[in-house]
This record gives sequence, structure tokens and C-alpha cells, in this order.
Amino acid sequence: MNTWLSVALAVVGGLMLTWLLVIAAMLIVRPRGSLFTEAIRLLPDLLRLIPRLARDPDLPRGARVRLWLLLAYLAMPIDLVPDFIPVLGYADDAIVVAAVLRAIVRRASPHALNRHWPGTDDGLAAVRRLAGLPAATTP
Repeated sequence: MNTWLSVALAVVGGLMLTWLLVIAAMLIVRPRGSLFTEAIRLLPDLLRLIPRLARDPDLPRGARVRLWLLLAYLAMPIDLVPDFIPVLGYADDAIVVAAVLRAIVRRASPHALNRHWPGTDDGLAAVRRLAGLPAATTP
């Protein structure tokens, strides 16, 4: 009985440590200042953009796989920070989306972002800043 308790405590402790490390990593890669607020505000448009990019055959296969994994993460009912917590609940989603988007744009053409963006031009400019691109769009 004591062995099972020790194992259970070790597993719970390991999970807590892993959770804290993931939260710390998200805080490191999160968008700074107003970009973070924009990322949360743009989350609905970003959620429409991701499947469009994931189905784009012009993107490298690795980029599309990352996008499908991102969609799976966003669809999971369990989040790192529960969504019912005001503002912070969606912050983890916005941070993960921004980090994956940066990685995708580095591997693929920024023109794919322009082609598939479902929102306004101002929203596209904000997403380009999130992805580390210049705000000006090019056709």
C-alpha cells in the first residue's frame, strides 16, 4: 500500500512539474504588450485561418502536420489553463497559436497567410506582427 501511495505521489508531482514547465515556456514565447491582447482578440479569425492553412497543399507537409496538431490541441476539452478563468483561460490558446503561427510562417511563404486570412486587413496586419512579419501586406 505504501508503494502505491509513493508511486501515485511521484506521478502527480511529475505531472505538476511538467505543467509548471509548460506554463513557464508559454510565458517565455508569449507575444509582448499589445500583441498579446491582439492575439486574444483575433482568436476567432485565427481559428478559421488554421484549418485553411492546414488544407493548403502548397505548404510543406511538416507545417501542415503542426497545424493539424494545433487544431487537435485547441479541440481538447482539457487546457493548460481552464477556459472558464476570465482572460487567462484563452491566453494559453492565444500563446500556442501565436507560437505555431510564427513557426509556420518561417517554414512557409507569408503569401499563404495573406491568401487564407478570413478577417479584416487590420486583423491581417496584427497577425503578421504576431508572426514576426512586417505589417504591410504584399499581393
